[in-house]
Amino acid sequence: MGETKYIFVTGGVASSLGKGIISSSVGKLLQARGYNITIQKFDPYINIDPGTLNPYEHGECYVTVDGQETDLDLGHYERFTGIQTTRANNITTGRIYQSVIEKERRGDYLGKTIQVVPHITDEIKRNIKLMGKKYKFDFVITEIGGTVGDIESLPFLEAIRQLRWELGKDAINLHLTYVPYLAAAKELKTKPTQTSVKQLQSLGIQPDILVLRTEHELNADIRKKVAHFCNVDEEAVIQSLDMPSIYEVPLSMQAQKLDAIILRKMNMPVGETPQLGPWRSFLDRRNKATEIVHIALVGKYDLQDAYKSILESLAHAGTYNDYKVKTHFVNSEKLTRENVAEQLKGMAGVVICPGFGQRGTEGKIVAAEYTRTHDIPTFGICLGMQMMVIEFARNVLGYVDANSREMDEKTPHNVIDIMEEFGDECKRRHGKRIIYPSDEWYLTAERPLPPAEFYDAFAQLEDGVGMWRLYHDTFLEELENYTGLVMPHSMDVVTGTLAGPLIRECADALMQKYPQVKITVHEIKNEYFGGNVSVAGLVTGTDIIKQCSGKLHSDLLAVPEVMIRDEKGQFLDDITLEELGRALGCRAVSIPTDGGGCCKAMLSTHKRKTIKFKR
Repeated sequence: MGETKYIFVTGGVASSLGKGIISSSVGKLLQARGYNITIQKFDPYINIDPGTLNPYEHGECYVTVDGQETDLDLGHYERFTGIQTTRANNITTGRIYQSVIEKERRGDYLGKTIQVVPHITDEIKRNIKLMGKKYKFDFVITEIGGTVGDIESLPFLEAIRQLRWELGKDAINLHLTYVPYLAAAKELKTKPTQTSVKQLQSLGIQPDILVLRTEHELNADIRKKVAHFCNVDEEAVIQSLDMPSIYEVPLSMQAQKLDAIILRKMNMPVGETPQLGPWRSFLDRRNKATEIVHIALVGKYDLQDAYKSILESLAHAGTYNDYKVKTHFVNSEKLTRENVAEQLKGMAGVVICPGFGQRGTEGKIVAAEYTRTHDIPTFGICLGMQMMVIEFARNVLGYVDANSREMDEKTPHNVIDIMEEFGDECKRRHGKRIIYPSDEWYLTAERPLPPAEFYDAFAQLEDGVGMWRLYHDTFLEELENYTGLVMPHSMDVVTGTLAGPLIRECADALMQKYPQVKITVHEIKNEYFGGNVSVAGLVTGTDIIKQCSGKLHSDLLAVPEVMIRDEKGQFLDDITLEELGRALGCRAVSIPTDGGGCCKAMLSTHKRKTIKFKR
């Protein structure tokens, strides 16, 4: 198609008007016309990501394909369009400032005074254009969180003002506002919309399209008035009425030719209107379902958005099975053995929800016991599943004080021990363990990894189960059988904090056999993603540079392949091996992630895999 086109979605008057749904709808309509699209959200809050935000304030954290905790709107983007989102699809003010400050500390700005304009705005612009430049999308839809007039949104609005001038016809602004209805006067009021647009114009941005959120139909006179006072084409004033389902919004937007208006304003051919057959079939099936299935959600956040993806998943599952799903929230803080029967009465199934912290966990355990003993289908997610394991340990296996170290650091019966015993019982009864604790659980509990035979010939070699034992054994096997010439050399190796002790143990064994080799292992703390992320696969170039600068013992830095995106030769933060080497003053190479391959790479001075970069 040529150059990437950019659509900026802003909002005014009030928050929660549905910018995410409108952005998703625009993406769906353009996608239906054959265009390759993506959607990103820029949030003005200073938090690095929503992972630490109170769900009562922000709703759920939507986890992307690369493990990033993001805004719940990214769930809408994926559900509407089927695209996979990543860390690059959700940027916060905190991320922008963090990136700029890191560059300043490295000296990238050559001693210049760092200012909001141009440095912060340039970083925002770089992130907006990044996906278009790297992945050659036809359209990049960028939603700006918050409302016009919020002081924290100003750098984002200034950035898109600049981009609109730089990109010309390749960029447009869609502004979503609210038209309230005054019941006493029986009138729809357009003044808030006019004021919102005036605020946007005062920042140098003229909206190309207005979408008016309203509970009542807007007649032609109102649309004409808004168009006249806001300097917008009359056909480009679109109404967004309340719909029975958010999935009907794309059809409403298409009926008002929103996608065609966008294409015309960007000097692109309009062509025929897509039929959206599968989408309409989905809605038809959803609307025709009459039989109701009742599902209880046991959690501590009495807020719909806190479990948004769970609710949508249940609704979708119901649709494809010709049911309407009615969910019932059950507060786990108030759930007891005395009231659980009444609370879960009539439920066809129960979801025990995820969460953080100890509050409400005992209620989840009560729910798990009741559903198990009353044969009610139950699905535990994350912490919910953890509570189900604890309940089984307490009430079936007889460990009344069983718990998780997350809830009770001094528990005498950690659930990991129970899992091992349960696996032993499965082994006796069925010949296989079936249940294997993950490697991470052993390491967190500071317990030795089981021997290879524990894993039944590694029948479940996935999700961190048995992978470390296999790595350890294959490394030592290769070390024992290695027949090549080992020249004196040194090497620095990076890994995640979780794998650090294992890699160091293997490296020590190698150096004991070959004293002429010096291996230095660097455990990289994941500050980029934050939280408790400790796996090597999510380590970024940024963190390696920050933590290894001035600390390398050789001129060769080995990076496990798992840290590199094969197709791009880059870390998750887009830094390449080449850039990593330049920043640290060494040669950065990629080495195999498996034990045997890693051992060979550490022993060899010449057969190290390098990444071929696409030009």
